[in-house]
Amino acid sequence: MKEELEIWEKTSDVDLITLIQKANTGRELFSANLMEILEIIKTRRSIRRFQSKEIEKEKLAKLVEALIWAPSAGNLQARKFYFVFNKESKEKLAMAASDQKFITQAPLVVVGCTDDEIEWKYGERGKTVYSICDVAMSVQNMMLLAVEQGLGTCPVGAFDEKEVKEILNLPKNLRPIIIVPVGYPAHKPSAPSRVSKEKVVEFIK
Repeated sequence: MKEELEIWEKTSDVDLITLIQKANTGRELFSANLMEILEIIKTRRSIRRFQSKEIEKEKLAKLVEALIWAPSAGNLQARKFYFVFNKESKEKLAMAASDQKFITQAPLVVVGCTDDEIEWKYGERGKTVYSICDVAMSVQNMMLLAVEQGLGTCPVGAFDEKEVKEILNLPKNLRPIIIVPVGYPAHKPSAPSRVSKEKVVEFIK
């Protein structure tokens, strides 16, 4: 790690985008483990067709670990996740999500909720921003871990919140903000195009 930091310091005036391009061609500046994580990030796809195969308990436990170890505002962890396996409940969730039937194909559907109780410490911004970020970071953790475990996921945001609250009988303080079907992929989508690095990231020096 010391050598890596020294390399970084010596190249601090070099265009960072060039460094990223060099890393992508195999001339890594960072450890192999970090590059493996980047490969997982690039491999993840939104899966909308699933095999009729159950997820092993060991893998389910790892998905839970990935969720709870994500960072959160003030470490309040103002979020809750529902793991839905029941067929009838999954069908209702699919109907609430504009009848996106692929949701019912997945052996597991995860519903991520913010917790308004964060308001006691962070006020309205805690409810409308921080807790949403908390759930998003947890879900990203889970989706990347799913790739490593040979599983596929698809984040779904188009759904009727009121209906989902009723389906899961959620308490007043919980707000569902994302639905994520999880299972073994039955297809392998090609990589979608990405905008240029220059358009997405601006370095302010």
